[in-house]
Amino acid sequence: METQRYLNLIDRELKQLPDFVSEYQLGTRHSLTTSYQYLTELRRFFTWLRKTGLSKATDNAHVTTAELEKLRRNDIIQFIDDLAHTKNAQQRLNSPTTINRSINALRSLFKYLTVTADINGGQPYFERNVMLKIDSLNDTKTLNYRAHVLEAKMYTGQLKYDFLTFLDQEYEQKCDPRARTAFEKNKERDIALVALILGTGIRVSETAGVDVNDLDLKGQTLEVTRKGGQRDAVPIAPWTMPYIQAYATIRRQRYQPEKTERAFFLTHYHGQTKRISVNGIERLVSKYSRAFGHPLTPHKLRHTLASELYDVTKDQVLVAQQLGQKGTSATDLYTHVDQTKQRQALDEVGSDAPSKEGD
Repeated sequence: METQRYLNLIDRELKQLPDFVSEYQLGTRHSLTTSYQYLTELRRFFTWLRKTGLSKATDNAHVTTAELEKLRRNDIIQFIDDLAHTKNAQQRLNSPTTINRSINALRSLFKYLTVTADINGGQPYFERNVMLKIDSLNDTKTLNYRAHVLEAKMYTGQLKYDFLTFLDQEYEQKCDPRARTAFEKNKERDIALVALILGTGIRVSETAGVDVNDLDLKGQTLEVTRKGGQRDAVPIAPWTMPYIQAYATIRRQRYQPEKTERAFFLTHYHGQTKRISVNGIERLVSKYSRAFGHPLTPHKLRHTLASELYDVTKDQVLVAQQLGQKGTSATDLYTHVDQTKQRQALDEVGSDAPSKEGD
């Protein structure tokens, strides 16, 4: 189960961090994914503190709150600057998004230590919160501008249809013969996975979490569990429905799940039928997109819909609602958008879709 995997990862991180971080973890209400990401950022920060001599601890588990209390604004600025000049596993400099995630993780921890924690007669660990003096990195580019910058890494326009056609008609002849049997079994599922992300903009974790009852194929609507466990409902682009329906038609006969199995997207592994994992989806999209000649991630499929919706509507609030984001600003957060408008925009995005053979 994906949930258990994240719980194990979180437990592994906590074993390497101070006890007060475990207390912080228990006292916050982040999603499992966010919790794990924040803990990895805290580990990176504590390692940096020891490397620079700001902490005398021999390992991260022994970094103290007294050392955190003494940190100055310039110390945090230096950490951020070092992050900006550090390359990630792909040998690229850390992006503003990655750096802001580190800042947000530190803000969350310091808020706990200075406000929420209840020790020593009801007092927090300390009162001086250096993170109140730290701003996030600004990204003043509009969604439209960012979409143009990312266009080479997305499947906008005809390219998304070409990708699905490639999977439907060409990939089988080009793949390794040893992988052909598996592809033949999972072809409809994998095309439906890609189509659903392109047709709704849902996250890869939300895709893995789709249950059979979440899909209203007649109404072309998907109920989805967002980050933090909130339930949402979004329309599905009509042009993607034939691919999703094709998989729904063969799902039970092909995978033979137990009657109690709720997952829509299934995998058969070691004699067991179960829900496909996030990692499984990421591997499939990576493999297929490389074979197609335009490598990307599921997140870029999500960006594809965001870019096209914005291009059609110029409405960032509508895009945020479709993608399940908390809004483009504090004002936008509570702005209601009529789903009829979303539906009209999705119809326009898919108005040039070629008909699927056999419809």
